[in-house]
Amino acid sequence: MLRDDINAALKEAMKAHDAPRVSTLRLVNAALKNADIEARGQGKPALADADVVAVLQKMVKQRQESVDLYEKGGRAELAAQERAEIEVIASYLPKQLSPAETEAAVKAVIAEIGAAGMKDMGKVIAVLRERHGGQLDMGKASGIVKGFLA
Repeated sequence: MLRDDINAALKEAMKAHDAPRVSTLRLVNAALKNADIEARGQGKPALADADVVAVLQKMVKQRQESVDLYEKGGRAELAAQERAEIEVIASYLPKQLSPAETEAAVKAVIAEIGAAGMKDMGKVIAVLRERHGGQLDMGKASGIVKGFLA
């Protein structure tokens, strides 16, 4: 399980006295525990690997937004710290599809389900999410789907 890999990496980082990595992995564990508590409150089981990937993607996105804000504010040292956290978190995410691979996947799904217009966009996105969930940035994918269906 992905969660076990993260915990093992945390122990290794603690033994190696790698403070930035320890800090980031503790943040990841805290986010996962919060997501577990939220799921339990809704009567759902503990997070599966797909849910863990979603939490990690959300954390990366938050940090990318922070990097943009820090750079606009002239805080290069904070932006560098956020980039380091992104690097650690992203190492636990599945390899992302390239733009060409994303386009090919979108074209294949559109052809397969016979999507004809914008009314079918939700169906296309649902199939993409099912097949390529952690490998695909759904924000970028939806823009590509709109381009093909418009």
